Amino acid sequence: MLIISGELDNTVPWAIANASYKQQQDNPGITEIAELKGRGHALTIDNGWQEVAETALIFLKRAV
Repeated sequence: MLIISGELDNTVPWAIANASYKQQQDNPGITEIAELKGRGHALTIDNGWQEVAETALIFLKRAV
């Protein structure tokens, strides 16, 4: 599981994303968290969505 958080996200702030990450640490699968600087909650629809996609692809290449 990859959790992607935006640094400026007020809808799901870092504390919530990080708590979800810590909760998933008990699962046997790979779990990672990434914080994208200068990004808000609308990660995939804002300008710069390519950075989100690239982050996910890099994770998938390591995990699969």
